[in-house]
This record gives sequence, C-alpha cells and structure tokens, in this order.
Amino acid sequence: MLEGLRVSAFLAWKAIQRGSKGTLALTIMIIALIFVNLVFLPSIISGVVETFNTQSIDFDFGNLVVEPREGSQYISGAAGLQKKIERVPGVTGTSPRITAGVTYFYRGRNTASTLYGITPEDERSVTRIADYMTEGEFLSNGDTDAIVMGATLAGREGEEGGGLPTLEGVTVGDSVEVGYPNGETRTYRVKGIFETQSFGVDTAAFVTGQEMSDVLGLRDQASMVLVKTEVNGREEEYKTELLSYGIQENVWTFREKAGGFVDQAIQSFNIINTISTLVSLIIAVVVVFIVIFINTVNRRRQIGILKAIGIDQQIIINSYVLQVLFITAVGALVGIALNAGVTTYLTAYPLVFPGGPVYPAVEASAILRSIASLFAVSVVAGYIPAWQIVREEILSAIRG
Repeated sequence: MLEGLRVSAFLAWKAIQRGSKGTLALTIMIIALIFVNLVFLPSIISGVVETFNTQSIDFDFGNLVVEPREGSQYISGAAGLQKKIERVPGVTGTSPRITAGVTYFYRGRNTASTLYGITPEDERSVTRIADYMTEGEFLSNGDTDAIVMGATLAGREGEEGGGLPTLEGVTVGDSVEVGYPNGETRTYRVKGIFETQSFGVDTAAFVTGQEMSDVLGLRDQASMVLVKTEVNGREEEYKTELLSYGIQENVWTFREKAGGFVDQAIQSFNIINTISTLVSLIIAVVVVFIVIFINTVNRRRQIGILKAIGIDQQIIINSYVLQVLFITAVGALVGIALNAGVTTYLTAYPLVFPGGPVYPAVEASAILRSIASLFAVSVVAGYIPAWQIVREEILSAIRG
C-alpha cells in the first residue's frame, strides 16, 4: 500500500510540474477566494454578535438586570437590595435606575422618549456612558437641575430623526422642559450630550435619581438595578448566585432583556451564510471537477499506457486525488493569508453598522470547518472524473 501511494505521489507531482502553470495558479486562487468567502461572513456575524453584546453590557443593561416582583412597579428598599447584591462574589458594581416615559419640550418642538433617574457614581461603576460624552460632562451626584441627553435625542438643527425621537438641535447649556407622567413639568439645563451608538441609550436622557424621586414622590425605590460582573459570558452563573443569596426580585441576563432581536438578526445572517456557503462549495466542486476532467481527458493516452504496463487503476486515481489535495492545501494557505489581510484591514477600518462599528471575529472552528469542507468537496470532485476515465478499456484510452 505504501509503495502504491509513493507511485501515486510521483505521478501527481510530475503531472503538476508538466501541467499548465497558469491553470494551476488560477485554480489555486479560486480555491483561496472560496475559502475567504467561507470564513468571512461567519466572522462578520460573530463580530455583530460581539458588538451587540458589548453595547448591551456597556450601555444598556450591564451584565444582569434586577427588576420588581410580579405586580409591582418599583423595587422597594433599593439601597438595601443594592448592598445585598454587592456582597455577591464577582459583582463589581450596581446601579439603581428609575425609568419613566416623558415628553421633552424645546423651542416649540416636542418628542416622547425615556428618562432615567440614576446615581451618577453608581452608574459609572456599571456602564460606560460617562466615557462617551461628545459635549459637556456627565452628571454629578448633587445635580438637581441638570440633564444629560443622547445625541439622537438632542439631534441636529434641521435634521429629522427618521422616525426616532429628536429635538433637532439641543446643545450644552440649553434649557429643556420635561413633562413627567404624573403631570409635573420641570426645566433642566443640558449639562452634556453623549453618543454611544446604542439606539436605546442615545434616544434617552438622564437626571439624578434624587431629582426624579422628588418629582415622582418615590422613597428608596427603583425601577431596576443594573449589575456589573467581573467576567463577561458567565451571566447565567451569576444569576443563579444572586438568587441563592435570597434575591426575591426578578433577575435577568442582558441577553434575556434584549429579547429576541439579536436572535432574529443572527438567524437571518445564518440563512444568508448557509446560502453563501452552499454556493461557494458548489463553485469549488465545479472548478475542481472541470480542471481534473480536462486533465484526465488530455491524458487519456498516458492513462492507457500506464494501465498497459501494469499500473493499478487505483494508483492512477489516487494520483489525481493527490493533485486535488495539493491544490486545495495551497489554496487554503493562500486563503488564510488573504483572510488575515482582510481581517487586519477591517480591524483598522471597521464596518459601520447602525449599532456601532463591527470588527470581524475569526474563530478557529470556522477556519477548520471551512478547510474540512473544501477538502471534502474537492476530493469528491477530483475523484469522480478520474474514476470515470480510468475505467475505460486500455485500447480505447490509448487510441484517444
């Protein structure tokens, strides 16, 4: 058997040496581009997921969200609950929030959106909104007449929001009126404007929890408590840990709070990826089949002579399979190099999605899966034409 493989390898190498270098290079490049296509889209999908997860944790929810029990609008004893949560190992920060749907008024314009009441120092320990101020500065704990707004809500003069809530031109130092759901109206000075590229945050605004509690008549109450954990990706474990500490309120991971939006988006991406993968593999099959078929047809006489001198037909078939393996291996290596170049470029200049910049996240499993798929379809595509030609009668093959 080993001797047969050596003969197959010798025949394959001679065929590659004597074959058309242009055809060989073109085939390798096609295989390389197919490999890039197989890896690129999954890496973008992974990048979208990572971007969404990062934005959800950094700006929207933290890692976990604690909400009132069924039938309650607010969490009572928010300060005590906050201290209890902070005793859980692995919790690095908590931030109670009061949430209300309000109406904003500015220079004859008005729009409805969300207002959050927060403790600024606590909020800094959980989210990174304070790091994304484009104008002015974030709230301080003692602020009672100040508000910070998302860039989308503040808007730009003369630019409509395209269906999103916007006041079209609020700047730092302006005064904005806020109509609360209980009928109260307060005027706030805009202390800062932030831009996180997260829809839910950039269309909202923040005041201090003390101010919002005074307006709504709340005492030590919160609509939710955001929880930041030491390690991302272990939210289910931390959720179980919180419940084991006697937390009676509802506890959600950021994925659960995000609902099915990201899952639906990923399902759509996966359908596109499946179609793209099938098309790429079909192209690989067609290319390899045509190349090997042409080679075997052009060498029918040589194949007949080899059979006539006693070379087993399986050895001849294996020689073509080895050619395919060589072409696919080199193509995959070139594809890895090309994909590394594309990944490096897109890391420096990321794709801009509505939810933020997306960097390709290339996973080792995707690369291995793509290589395995390429080799599998290429071997099949190379074996079939070789097997068909080698089955011919010796005299028919020699006559051509």
